[in-house]
Amino acid sequence: MSASPLERIAPTLAALAGSGRVRVADAEARSNFRRFVWLLTAFWVYVALSNVMYATNMQASLSSMKVEHVFAPADARLVQHLLLYPLFIFFMWVSLRAGWQPLWRKLPLQLSCALVFVVLASPALVVGEIVTNKWYGYADHMKSHTWSSLQEFVTGPEIPVWIASATNFLATYCFGVALMTGFAFYQRLRDAQLRSAALERALTRAHLAALRMQLSPHTLFNLLHTIRGQIIWDPPAAQTMVVQLGDLLRRLLSAGEREFSRLSDELQFVTLYLELQQKRFADRLTVAVPAREALQRAWVPSLILQPLVENAVVHGLAGHDGPVEIRVEASVTGETLVLRVLNTIAPGKAAGQTGIGLANVHERLQVQFGARASFEAGPAEGDLWIAEIHMPLLRDGPENARPETGVIL
Repeated sequence: MSASPLERIAPTLAALAGSGRVRVADAEARSNFRRFVWLLTAFWVYVALSNVMYATNMQASLSSMKVEHVFAPADARLVQHLLLYPLFIFFMWVSLRAGWQPLWRKLPLQLSCALVFVVLASPALVVGEIVTNKWYGYADHMKSHTWSSLQEFVTGPEIPVWIASATNFLATYCFGVALMTGFAFYQRLRDAQLRSAALERALTRAHLAALRMQLSPHTLFNLLHTIRGQIIWDPPAAQTMVVQLGDLLRRLLSAGEREFSRLSDELQFVTLYLELQQKRFADRLTVAVPAREALQRAWVPSLILQPLVENAVVHGLAGHDGPVEIRVEASVTGETLVLRVLNTIAPGKAAGQTGIGLANVHERLQVQFGARASFEAGPAEGDLWIAEIHMPLLRDGPENARPETGVIL
């Protein structure tokens, strides 16, 4: 059976995807090394100036003791470092590309690069002396072009000087590798922290979305039971409640898509919910919600009051047939916003201590504000139940809502 068109092009697509990943990786490596070049260039300028100043000062000290031509002149040394600079950058690039893992395979390559570089240091100084026309040391032997001069070079002090030069540049090379490796490690650590922060933000958003989704079925379930009780006994009231429920659901869906909402909008949503409950328990339930005009401008987590009000209705009416009062309060103390939901309960009964709603509120506050917010719920004097939220006062919108972990929601 012949292969489908998708099966025929699948290898090509895989090859293109693989080559695309390779190109992206190469581009990222080139971009990273361009950042290293600036660092290595600054380091090499420092090395060149240090070596030139050291050689100049030492030669000046020796000249005062009538010892001449021990250290090459400054201009020859500058030419030497200028010639070594592209080699230094090249070997740094090779070292970065090669890496160190596995060590038994990469270490010989790293040492080979270092040895080649340091061996070329003295010839580069010779070229510097030739270019500046100041023939000292090995360059002076090359100028004579005689076998005896070369023999004198091999048996004379030039070989120890060459070894000393190689040792000095080996230390320089190793320090450059360490500098580049440390900077690369810092970049990887910083990138890992950025990725971790991005993942933490995504996880926080997903967590909060899951918490908000717990509210919608819970609220809808309670309200449908409320409407069901009115269909037989008062159909017009049930129809009005269905219209109000539609408005409530629209607000619920809209609020569920946002992290934060205005306090006035949150209280308007709570008022709509309590009006629906009042129509069912008109002979028992009284409510008090602050007027929107009396509220300070503030932002709160979306649907943060809804589970507290639901808890007040369900557990306030449970266990007795007496009247129930539900009161919602909002106040500001310094830079802290205090939200309270109070309701009367059956005498001697502490209801509403556990459940999805209260646990949901506590968890959302911890995720969004950490230790800057607190939530308490429990009985009070006079057969009252109080649920109280303390949270930072957000006057300018959700951009100021940042948890202590530094994750921006």
